[in-house]
Amino acid sequence: MPVRPVTITGEPVLHRRAAAVTEFDDDLRALVEDMYETMDEAHGVGLAAPQIGVGLRLFTYDFANDDGVPPRGVLINPSLTLSKISGADPDPEEEVEGCLSVPGLSYPLKRAEWARVQGFDVDGQPVDFEATGWFARVMQHEYDHLDGKLYIDRLNDRWGRRARKHIKNQGWAKEGLTWMPGVDPDPFGH
Repeated sequence: MPVRPVTITGEPVLHRRAAAVTEFDDDLRALVEDMYETMDEAHGVGLAAPQIGVGLRLFTYDFANDDGVPPRGVLINPSLTLSKISGADPDPEEEVEGCLSVPGLSYPLKRAEWARVQGFDVDGQPVDFEATGWFARVMQHEYDHLDGKLYIDRLNDRWGRRARKHIKNQGWAKEGLTWMPGVDPDPFGH
């Protein structure tokens, strides 16, 4: 169960739709274990396969919630149904997101407060639950990765300009950049 390098914005796999998982086998189980190990070492609350360079539709999560859902799991070939997203500006104190593939940066983003999540577990068994609040945010964030979107792609104009400037200043937005959890300094200071 090795920790894998985390891809940084600009890596092509992060910016295209991931392929459906078709085989629920030992290779998939090994990938999921690597993802858990990488997520834990990176102190993440979620990790999508494209973030470790694998263009498949799955993500792991580790987030305590009030929705009666196990706090740790995997979703394979998921679908989301969302409540309406408010048109109000995001709260810069309460609605701030970060991403392991945009290391060290965080910006306010408005998300739906409710999501119905459907998909499969590592054994191909159906998973179906509702997520609220921050847990719903985690589900939306990770799901976006499977469609080739990063949270920075959803920022409003004000925060989007700041994000693009920071990314340019970091020299990102090009192919081949990664960071290694447990080896490189933790970009979020955990």
